[in-house]
Amino acid sequence: MTLSIRNQLPGTVTTVTPGEAMATVRIRLDGGQDLTAAITLDAVADLGLTQGSPVRALVKSTEVSLATAPLRGVSIRNQLPGTVTAVTSGAAMATVRIAVEGGELTSAITADSATELSLAVGVPVVALIKSTEVSLATA
Repeated sequence: MTLSIRNQLPGTVTTVTPGEAMATVRIRLDGGQDLTAAITLDAVADLGLTQGSPVRALVKSTEVSLATAPLRGVSIRNQLPGTVTAVTSGAAMATVRIAVEGGELTSAITADSATELSLAVGVPVVALIKSTEVSLATA
């Protein structure tokens, strides 16, 4: 299956914490970072997720926000440090590629935000991803 989702990070499930209808799934990415996904219990069962399951974390580029430093006091569970490798700006939007340990992420943000953050090749950033925006596929 081919997907249009640019951000596909391989990893391994470390914990599954079930709730009433949803579960949080912690993943150790191949680069060593931890990522949390909030998915339905049905999805956990359909994918057969347990500790040690290989998965691929999928995140649309429009769901990756950027900061120039780690943030405290926010509910965003996933903060992945990286370095900008490319910036392509248009009149309204910018595409920013970020090298992270074990892979690469793409973020689609407004051109104004890219300018205000002074994003350029080599600039350190933190990719911010809400756990509800992380989908999982079995590897």
